[in-house]
Amino acid sequence: MAQAGRFDEVMCRYFRKAGKSNTKDVLEAAGRRARERGIETVLVPSVSGNTALAAAEALGAGVRIIAITHVAGFGGANVQELSHGARKRLESAGVSVFTGQHAFGGVGRAVRNKLGSYQVDEIMAWTLRTFGQGTKVAVEIALMAADAGLVRTDEDVISMGGTGQGVDTALVIRPANSYHFFDLKVREVICKPGEF
Repeated sequence: MAQAGRFDEVMCRYFRKAGKSNTKDVLEAAGRRARERGIETVLVPSVSGNTALAAAEALGAGVRIIAITHVAGFGGANVQELSHGARKRLESAGVSVFTGQHAFGGVGRAVRNKLGSYQVDEIMAWTLRTFGQGTKVAVEIALMAADAGLVRTDEDVISMGGTGQGVDTALVIRPANSYHFFDLKVREVICKPGEF
């Protein structure tokens, strides 16, 4: 018989395939877990703004949503993929928007692009992808939000990630600044693809 207080038994969803078709189910599961744990901040990757708007609608009042966008230039030289109109719609819906350097794709990617040699940041990203692309994204945006001072490093957040469009992964994370990466803790897996 299990000793009382030694563990928590928490439901986790494992999707049969990765991708945006899981977005609604991820938002529902993340909202439920946020209420259960009293987590007030949710990080959502969003290129077009659609996933972050869906999160604002699904999670409702009482949850602070921060949309993390691709860095300018990711989709092409001098291109910001999140349009000015989409940014305004997010802000009108109460969603904070952050655009900044990717934690796993800064100057290390420049070295790979120029010299063909992977650097530590991209090796870390590929290692996290063994859990799925969404896990890599969720960890990366938690680092980015902490580096920007948008989340505290002593409070849990729910961080989402996806494979392509939408979201298929949600984790409870204790964020860290990127220069203290190994202090970041994935505390719970709410949902992720089992096949990817």
